[in-house]
Amino acid sequence: MDNKVVEIPSSETDINLFLGKPTEGVLTTLKRLEGDIAVLGAGGKMGPTVISMLRQGLDKLGKKNRVLAVSRFSDPESANLLRGYGAEVIPCDLIDRGAVQRLPEADNVLFLAGHKFGASSAPELTWAMNTIVPAYAAEKFARSRIVAFSTGCVYPFVPVDSGGSSEEDDIGPPGDYANSCVGRERIFTYFSKRNQTPVSIYRLNYAIDLRYGVLVDIASKVLNGEPVDVSTGHVNLIWQGDAAARAIQLLDHASTPPFILNVTGPETITVRKIAETFSEKFGKPVRFTGEEQTTAWLSNAAKSMDLFGPPTVSLDQMIDWVAAHLQKGGQLLGKPTHFEARSGKF
Repeated sequence: MDNKVVEIPSSETDINLFLGKPTEGVLTTLKRLEGDIAVLGAGGKMGPTVISMLRQGLDKLGKKNRVLAVSRFSDPESANLLRGYGAEVIPCDLIDRGAVQRLPEADNVLFLAGHKFGASSAPELTWAMNTIVPAYAAEKFARSRIVAFSTGCVYPFVPVDSGGSSEEDDIGPPGDYANSCVGRERIFTYFSKRNQTPVSIYRLNYAIDLRYGVLVDIASKVLNGEPVDVSTGHVNLIWQGDAAARAIQLLDHASTPPFILNVTGPETITVRKIAETFSEKFGKPVRFTGEEQTTAWLSNAAKSMDLFGPPTVSLDQMIDWVAAHLQKGGQLLGKPTHFEARSGKF
């Protein structure tokens, strides 16, 4: 994506097309890809970006592979949105094993389903969604290639000057959500080994959208005159378009046992500096609360950079776009990330 772009879209449809512009790496993967692609959990935050990127890329290449968007679609508008991008929408409650078994076969699967917010009040639902649903999916799609979304939260907190956790490090996080995500990874690994299903495990933190994400959380607080909590004072960030591109390209790397990859930006960024930058852009003072701790949830993305190169969108460009979107009163999803939470409770 061209960092000189200054006109950013306003409508949900156009934002997802903007986020979903396929990279050259995505086009290379899609050019050699055979068979249909099923996106499970397509109605979530990243689903529309992934669906948009897949369909835009396939159409650009003149390919007719079907893109199947699978989700409960409790909101009919989200289903209509994905139909508008050219996906075949399939309503399915993924916690229903019978319904999952009735899904059409697909040679390629992107597993985006999961449960995070509300994990502390309903841990049983979190564990069911993050472990039972993966088992049903892995059982159904045993002959497919699978990219299974996970999170950088499977790692423990590490020193902020450490460069972040690498894929070879031990995992062991706090809280039900992150531990259930470890469970999700273990389930996919079990079925990968049992059925010789090629799998990539995709550990993401944190994807940045114009309407949602760490930058939106911080910018909104500055814009509204609310204090910014710097207790978790360091973060990793990546543009959601780049995150989606890496997910699609990981179809090429699926293996058994699973191939594991951290997906985030190349730098560790301070929350304080981000807030001060938004303060300058908005012409508003910023107030801070809390005290920076010496540890944070951080991931080392060197392996991702070696495979796919640097992200196409820089941190400065992300900040510019988010600031512009908020200043013109652009749509927000209204879902705080709670990135500052250190207890693992969401």
